Amino acid sequence: MNLTVDGLPVFAATGGRVARAPDPNVIFLHGAGMDHTVWTLQTRFFAHHGRNVFALDLPGHGRSAGEACESIEAYAAWILRAMDAAGLERAAIVGHSMGALIALAAAAVSPQRIWAVALLGAAPAMPVHPDLLREARAQDHNAIDLVASWGFGRRAHLGGAQAPGMWLLGQGVRLLERDQGRTLATDLAACAAYDGARDAAGRVRCPALVLAGAQDRMTPPRGAAELGALIEGARVVAIEGCGHMMMVERPDAVLDALTEIV
Repeated sequence: MNLTVDGLPVFAATGGRVARAPDPNVIFLHGAGMDHTVWTLQTRFFAHHGRNVFALDLPGHGRSAGEACESIEAYAAWILRAMDAAGLERAAIVGHSMGALIALAAAAVSPQRIWAVALLGAAPAMPVHPDLLREARAQDHNAIDLVASWGFGRRAHLGGAQAPGMWLLGQGVRLLERDQGRTLATDLAACAAYDGARDAAGRVRCPALVLAGAQDRMTPPRGAAELGALIEGARVVAIEGCGHMMMVERPDAVLDALTEIV
């Protein structure tokens, strides 16, 4: 699906089905330097089980034009404009990593438009090591290698894909290589600078799910538990046997958790 936001083309994957007006809307937001393809399995399911799916490529990512936003707040404001462009009055938002912070910020600033949030791989603070940020800004391939390596759990480093012949770690590297690291540094800096998560969490009034990978080295489970404790009524779930990239490492477990809220 092609949209126009701020005069620029934006792409949203729909899971292979045209939206139907009576069905609830669910927006999926990817993490730093990534695109809509990380949600392929989950979006396909929801699109064929009574949901209108919009897996957005954020500005400057994937098939969307423009430049990456420089702050989480700017991304959240952009999401609301993207909802306007798609004709969505209300939606649930499922976000991963940076996308989770964006979802959290959007739910806090516009609670009347967000009917549920699912936050995957998130914490109240998401600092970035200065060396990683420096290498990302220099578009050093080592930044991509480090993000991919830290992003996947032990099983994914040895194979671990549910589909035979697939290499999860290699797929992660190739995904981050698609724009030659052009957006990665901006996104990482936005995550590191965002200090509004605790305040935003306290303002969320919709149903909320916080998902953690039990082996996550980027946003460890204790951070997810802390974030969940700040959101009234939030459910916190840790998924065993996976790291930060839980939706591709353990897609069925993630799907099972998501169906409970969206």
